[in-house]
Amino acid sequence: MTTQQLIEQIHLKKSFLCIGLDTDLEKIPPHLLKEEDPIFTFNKSIIDATHHLCVAYKPNIAFYEAYGLKGWHALEKTIAYLNKEYPDIFTIADAKRGDIGNTSTRYAKAFFEDLSFDSITVAPYMGKDSVEPFLAFTDKHTILLALTSNEGAYDFQTKLVDGKALYKTILETSRGYTNSKNLMYVVGATKASYLAEIRNIVPDNFLLVPGVGAQGGSLSEVCEYGMNKNVGLLVNSSRGIIYASGKEDYVQAAAKKAKDLQGQMTKELERLK
Repeated sequence: MTTQQLIEQIHLKKSFLCIGLDTDLEKIPPHLLKEEDPIFTFNKSIIDATHHLCVAYKPNIAFYEAYGLKGWHALEKTIAYLNKEYPDIFTIADAKRGDIGNTSTRYAKAFFEDLSFDSITVAPYMGKDSVEPFLAFTDKHTILLALTSNEGAYDFQTKLVDGKALYKTILETSRGYTNSKNLMYVVGATKASYLAEIRNIVPDNFLLVPGVGAQGGSLSEVCEYGMNKNVGLLVNSSRGIIYASGKEDYVQAAAKKAKDLQGQMTKELERLK
């Protein structure tokens, strides 16, 4: 999916919602555990109930790897289902990969070619030669971790290096990477006050913003400081939507939570007109 196609979907659905598929067998409704593939059954039902309210889905790969081959097969089935039934949905492999060139190329092939994701999250710590192999796939998007929403983000990301916060150096340096127009950046909603400065550095790139919902981030603040003329935001909610209920009404509860967020996003989009 191109950036322009993503923008068109945002305006069509009046939503920039990304739903995180962090599927945990210990949290899904117990009656689903009787299914042959409870992870895929859960994912499929959530997708069918919410696809018209969001523009992206983001499976967190760790939640699938944790279950070995069964988990990986469930991931394969989930992404294949999305690509077949809802091809206009933007898909994100939340894998946080990043290694030396040859290894990064193999990671990219796994998620871009084998699984056919539209994008992948990448850790930038090892620098240019660990990121550009992902960017070599010119029809895909690479989402760099810039300023994350977790407490430990302050351990390194905001530390001053030669008088500049490390996350700013990441943003500025990555703009010089080959095919940097296909870069997106992770910026946590709990760091909304930083968004204005981030927009000064990367005015046109999309930002993937986790932390709205269960982590307490403010959607209105994210939009105030982070939205650009093309929207430029994918706001993610995972637990707040998919685990809105742990009972048999989980599908309806998830759809309601997604609808509530989509409604708030519609109001934010109206301000762009």
